[in-house]
Amino acid sequence: MSTYQGVLGVNKIDKGYQFSVWAPNAKSVSLVGDFNDWDEDQNAMQQADNGIWWVDIPTAANNDEYKFCIESADNKNNKKNDPRARKMTNSVGNSIIYDDDFDWKIDNFELPPVHQRIIYEMHIGTFNQLSGERGTFNSAIEKLDDLVELGVNVLEIMPVNEFAGDISWGYNPAAPFAIEEAYGGPDGLKQFIDAAHQRGMGVILDVVYNHLGPSDLNIWQFDGWSENDKGGIYFYNDQRSSTPGARPDLTMVASKCATTLKTMH
Repeated sequence: MSTYQGVLGVNKIDKGYQFSVWAPNAKSVSLVGDFNDWDEDQNAMQQADNGIWWVDIPTAANNDEYKFCIESADNKNNKKNDPRARKMTNSVGNSIIYDDDFDWKIDNFELPPVHQRIIYEMHIGTFNQLSGERGTFNSAIEKLDDLVELGVNVLEIMPVNEFAGDISWGYNPAAPFAIEEAYGGPDGLKQFIDAAHQRGMGVILDVVYNHLGPSDLNIWQFDGWSENDKGGIYFYNDQRSSTPGARPDLTMVASKCATTLKTMH
């Protein structure tokens, strides 16, 4: 008999994948995707404790696209991306099932001691921008040897969480667990990290925790509930929400989500 595995997002099981999402104010939730021809009536999700909904999909496969169909308490229906998606088609597209099976070439790298670190801050979108196109993780790899020659031994890359548009400083994250697909997605980031490690360079990530958005923000009023026309379950819904973007309630996010945070390497 199937049971909820206790981890939010998409998790591989013996047959297919289990999908789960926190939507405590939803009236009902179903799952749509490539595996059911995007039919809202095929895969209703069932409730676990604490407002979590889940379903097992034996026919789901790696790289299938999907979304949650959420019916709010006032009977409105919205298709929402997985707040836990680790890969997306783009910031306004679909979530993608992503198997974390990257073949690392270097698996024992250690950062240089603090007093020896020479840090280079890098913006992936412009670091090696070729022929007017945006830079990518792959194009950045092409220039890493130049940084080695300069004496750089640590790279700090500006935020690469999925953001609105295809090039940005990254301080407008739309999906906190996905990697910007226009840069190369999660595998592109891993290839970049592995290439840096092969050259003796560490990688540290610049991240944004104090606000999200303001555009392409699919987790806004995620399950239909909000107060003061604010962001709903993942955000402050009072005066604390006032930032250039939308300020997440980190206490709430951490309590529901921390168990699924994973480092890239």
